[in-house]
Amino acid sequence: MKPHRISVLVALFSVLWIGVAPAWGVSKEMVQLQTQVQQLQEQMTAMQRSFDERMGVMKNLVESDTDAVNKVANALTALQNQLQKQQNDSGGKVDQLSGQIQALNDTMDEIKVRLAKVTKQLEDMQAAQQSIQAQQAQQQAQQQAQAQAPPPDVLYNNALRDYNGGKYDLASQELSDYLKFYPNTDLAGNCYFYQGEIQFRAGNYQQAVDSYDQVLQNYPSGNKAASAQLKKGFALVELGKQDDGVTELRHLIQRYPHSPEALQARERLRKLGVATRGQNAAAGLQDAGNE
Repeated sequence: MKPHRISVLVALFSVLWIGVAPAWGVSKEMVQLQTQVQQLQEQMTAMQRSFDERMGVMKNLVESDTDAVNKVANALTALQNQLQKQQNDSGGKVDQLSGQIQALNDTMDEIKVRLAKVTKQLEDMQAAQQSIQAQQAQQQAQQQAQAQAPPPDVLYNNALRDYNGGKYDLASQELSDYLKFYPNTDLAGNCYFYQGEIQFRAGNYQQAVDSYDQVLQNYPSGNKAASAQLKKGFALVELGKQDDGVTELRHLIQRYPHSPEALQARERLRKLGVATRGQNAAAGLQDAGNE
């Protein structure tokens, strides 16, 4: 009788063991999943704290947090795959864990957006720094070149000597060097004028007009202003722009009526067969005389 009872007890114990073992296995897996989620939450918290504390060193933050985000993304992907496999057995607890994972995903997306903004700011800062460095390098090169350049009076006198000697190519180079190293001196206007003269002699009338304009616009009170306006009028006539040239010569006569340049302007207008003054100006003078 006793052996029979023992057999019945063993059978019952086996049935209970078979029913409990899967549940115990599922509970163990759930504990592991909860532990992984807790670890992920701790990683995200640590990453957020590191992001806030190291905002001043954005470049290092971008690199470290980007790696951390990638690791979290990989871990979340693996965890989601595990949850999908065990969803039928986990029931409501899996739904809770899925909600936590979704929250972590949302947090991760927010951090990615913030990292993108930080990266953009870092790129802008680097671009601005490179621009400043380029400007500084250019200024240093200009200062070094100016330090090696001849004194302004020596450079100008050499250019004028070569110009008067008919060495126009050499004179043009020296005039360009003067304008490069000493653009803010009184003689810079003279350099533009002589550049215009060299270009005029070579038949480059449009370039000559541009050089004369530099004198008239930037050095209107210089000693070459009248000559520059006279030669600008001549160059415009040579370009076939007779009306513009006549206008320049008439303005010259009005501004410098007793200058040698005014005499040359009147002579050129006479050869062109036009009046010294325009019809409007002549009519105005006649009306003034009648009054």
